[in-house]
Amino acid sequence: MKHFNFWQKWLLAVGILISVFGVFMAFFNQTPIFDIFNNQINPVFWDSDALSTASQNYQGWMYAVWGSTIAGWGVMVIFIVQAGYKNKMRWAWNALAWGLTLWYLLDTGFSLYYGVIFNVFFNSGLLLLFALPLAFTREAFK
Repeated sequence: MKHFNFWQKWLLAVGILISVFGVFMAFFNQTPIFDIFNNQINPVFWDSDALSTASQNYQGWMYAVWGSTIAGWGVMVIFIVQAGYKNKMRWAWNALAWGLTLWYLLDTGFSLYYGVIFNVFFNSGLLLLFALPLAFTREAFK
């Protein structure tokens, strides 16, 4: 079970990364640092490169709320991984697997519906970061 510890630490690192990204999104979404996302997402919803003040405020608020939610989600992952998952409690594996499945299907489905292809790829990469350890440790939870 030496590989289990590697994958458990992997999930812990992903939880920390998600929390940090959420805080980053909440506080820096209207700065040039966040342009990698804005440059991909803005053209899907706005016809112009220059957003109105009202649109910028709405976008800033949405990203701040979304980032806060992501940060909280990451903290929850950290606690699940450090408590139940580390102790090979089946509920912890199920919570991660089913929660991620629901998130991925809804978030990615709506991203496809609205044409935000960048987010489809972003979600798929994030899902892979979770799917690998879940797949490789599943036997430990039987």
